[in-house]
Amino acid sequence: MTIESAKDQLIQQLSSLYEAREAASITHLVLEHLTGMNKTDRMMHKHQNLSATQEDQLIEIIAALMNHRPIQYVLGEAWFSGMKFLVNEHTLIPRPETEELIEWIKATANPEPQKILDIGTGSGCIPIALKKEFPLWQLSALDVSDDTLQVAQQNAASNNVWVDFICMDFLNETLWSGLPDYNIIVSNPPYIKKSEKESMSAHVVDHEPHIALFVPDEDALIFYKKIANFGLSHLKKQGKLFLEINQLLGKEVCELLEKQGYHTILRKDLHGNDRMIMATIVH
Repeated sequence: MTIESAKDQLIQQLSSLYEAREAASITHLVLEHLTGMNKTDRMMHKHQNLSATQEDQLIEIIAALMNHRPIQYVLGEAWFSGMKFLVNEHTLIPRPETEELIEWIKATANPEPQKILDIGTGSGCIPIALKKEFPLWQLSALDVSDDTLQVAQQNAASNNVWVDFICMDFLNETLWSGLPDYNIIVSNPPYIKKSEKESMSAHVVDHEPHIALFVPDEDALIFYKKIANFGLSHLKKQGKLFLEINQLLGKEVCELLEKQGYHTILRKDLHGNDRMIMATIVH
């Protein structure tokens, strides 16, 4: 099987699950992973045969993809802010909307030494991207799962940065006293109502960790309530919260924060959805 015929086979099979642009994007990722060649090199060598090992890998990858497994989990990697991250079923797949949150922090940030906390770090993509951009910052990151933090630690090491990863159930307020004050608190917490699950793609629901995705319908803002309270006692003067949010609950999150004494700015993502909030305490 040549590189070109492998491409054709991938496109044909994936077209039953994905729209054309996404099928083409996944095909590119698979072939780059298999061959180590970029798109230009693959075009130049499109008649080159895959090895027997590569063909076997391709069969396995196609079978996993046809079972709705996300391409990032199939390959064990995802790209975020220009860096490669290890991902598996213990971590959410980093998304472009979170990159937009990072860019907002960068645009408003002071590069001088500061203390930053990421709540619910997952793969560690947020603190690692920030540490890479601001090497003088002291980054800490919390997650409730040891398995998840092992992945995050590997990602920090592979991207040559140091982040202080802490295993903690953030919802347990009795644990907060052991944490210092911060200049920035950032979080992309669980925010999808369980009732929204049925309308979501099987690629997400069947594979990504539910503990990092879903919150009870009757308390959908639980993490934002806790983060708001935590910020009142753990944000330094002129400190900021940066939060990724459920696009359907932007107004509600802003109102919650403002009742706690924050000034909020709600920002849309590139798709025009309410997606992120910057909040500062009004002194």
